Amino acid sequence: MRTFSIALLLLALTALNPAPAAAADNGEWSVRPADSAITPRAAFQLPASPGATVSDRAVVTNTTDGALTFRLYVADAHNTERDGGLAVRGVEETQRDVGAWGKPEHEVITVPARSSLTVGITLRIPSDASPGDHVGALVAVDERVRPGAGSHLGVQRGVGARIYLRVDGQRQPGLAVEDVRFTARNPRIPWTAAGESTVAYTLHNTGNVTLAPRVSVRAGGVYVGGPAERQLTGVPAELLPGQKVRLSASWPGAPFAGWGDVTVTARADSLRGSASDGFLEVPWLLVGSLALLSAAGTPILRRRRKAVRTARSADGE
Repeated sequence: MRTFSIALLLLALTALNPAPAAAADNGEWSVRPADSAITPRAAFQLPASPGATVSDRAVVTNTTDGALTFRLYVADAHNTERDGGLAVRGVEETQRDVGAWGKPEHEVITVPARSSLTVGITLRIPSDASPGDHVGALVAVDERVRPGAGSHLGVQRGVGARIYLRVDGQRQPGLAVEDVRFTARNPRIPWTAAGESTVAYTLHNTGNVTLAPRVSVRAGGVYVGGPAERQLTGVPAELLPGQKVRLSASWPGAPFAGWGDVTVTARADSLRGSASDGFLEVPWLLVGSLALLSAAGTPILRRRRKAVRTARSADGE
């Protein structure tokens, strides 16, 4: 039995604003767009109209001492459910967007040792293609099946160069935060570290433009803890159109006592979306301690009151 594990090893780029060109590679082979006459490219960035055909070229480089055979295919990209990172559909999966529109010049190529081959790529845009951003990749999968670590399954590796395709039409960016859930971890001793409180939320690109969101969380109400606002890490560098990702982040110093609400706010350019979750947190150890002190102090208070009444009676006699 064998399985396909396609790792999309790419540069950390923001959509439509690439850093200086470099190949996407894994140390053995790489895939990159062929350099244009003007400037090197780190990704395919292609404007298109519905019904148009777009062509480009890619360079596949083998840096090993032996010839390598690759299967080439065009894949849809998506945000992963686990952490929102970018991934691509596997070679055996059904492609629905860029992966269904694109086709390499050759599906199988053999690249000699320490050599490169240039391969054409064509994308035929459907006449009913929706306007806005469509993201995918040209992937080169090594034909060799390698043993998987700690299992009997085989693994095939792949490297891909991103394709950013923008179809003409009205741009409609949109961003929403949904289903916020705040989980407080009360400290054993009040006013000490509150443990790993967490905030979970869904980040949703509701528009047709790729976004680079920034996310913060803020507490409101009457509470003990702080600071009131915190920037969250682990946010996807690129959130593709229509994609939803469920994220969770720890919040050191979050409110551990009181009541109010926790609001998660996402921003991208001029866009803003937010959602909240209410909280009512009681530090039960503190309540219990106060109850014990109250219980212990009641007999003393009663004796003091009795002594006062006795003294008053004696004065009245």
